[in-house]
Amino acid sequence: MNISEFSKIAGVSKSAVSRYFNDGYLSEEKRAQIEKAIQITGYAPSIAARSVKTRVTKLVGVILPKLSSESCSRITEGIDEVLEAEGYKLILVNTANNPLKEIESLELFRQNRVDGVILLGTVFTELHKSVLKKMHVPVVIVGQRLKGFNCVCHNDEGAAYALTRQMLKNGAKRPAIIGVTPEDKAAGKARLDGFLRALNEFHVATGGKLTEIAQFSMDSGYDHAKHLFSQAGPKPDCLFCATDDIASGAMLYLREQGLRVPEDVMVCGIGDTKIAKNTYCPLTTARLHYKTAGIEAANMILSSIRHGDKIQRTLQLDYDIVERESTKRETV
Repeated sequence: MNISEFSKIAGVSKSAVSRYFNDGYLSEEKRAQIEKAIQITGYAPSIAARSVKTRVTKLVGVILPKLSSESCSRITEGIDEVLEAEGYKLILVNTANNPLKEIESLELFRQNRVDGVILLGTVFTELHKSVLKKMHVPVVIVGQRLKGFNCVCHNDEGAAYALTRQMLKNGAKRPAIIGVTPEDKAAGKARLDGFLRALNEFHVATGGKLTEIAQFSMDSGYDHAKHLFSQAGPKPDCLFCATDDIASGAMLYLREQGLRVPEDVMVCGIGDTKIAKNTYCPLTTARLHYKTAGIEAANMILSSIRHGDKIQRTLQLDYDIVERESTKRETV
């Protein structure tokens, strides 16, 4: 059914139907007529037809690094909560932590009309930057900082510093880290920087043998803890992990080896995910405000869509330290 046919059934003009579906002014009488006709016919204009005329699709592309990630789902929940209230729909693309798929997804949205793009960033290459500069719609980046773009990020360095400092205050003498690639400026480099800043403050030295680079998974945390604790020489007595998943994998290995948490090894992570509350020894972690990040990103994209904001800004969200049993060692 086209708009001409529907307008005849509703008993109003085509322009009245168009104003109704584009939130224009209508008398209560005409609005009631149209709504009655919608109930009878189930009519709704296609998004494509509306976008050709108005150049507004009411669609926002969201690029995710990992669909199954709890942090990604919380961010997406925040985005959807704001955009749905404004009549927008999300198109979700899962890149499975593959930077090339991120670039393909950006190209997809660049060539197919959406009103804006929210990118949950990981590692930005020169190719990323090149494609981003060509985007014809507003882009908001979540989780990373990138000059020239609106960004919502977390205080990753501060969270890592505070967690490591807490373990050192509780008596740790030989700290180790299971981090992620430093090419990831937030989860990798910034969290490593925070760990090292705490060590420097307490005048504690660590060598390369006490630094591991893992993937974002429990299995990888297990494997890298095994590598750390299988080496000759004194063993770590505290373990900073870049994520809760990595920490939970590391704790599983420690348990299998008969090492007690926190008495023998203190362990912490970042994220305050569900797994942190459900490990055999509840995990000390930093709560990052993922849903708030999604809400703020959605508000940024709406502002850019509506007002064509020319000045980019970066919003850094803070963290909360959640201390649980995994670092509560009695100090003498």
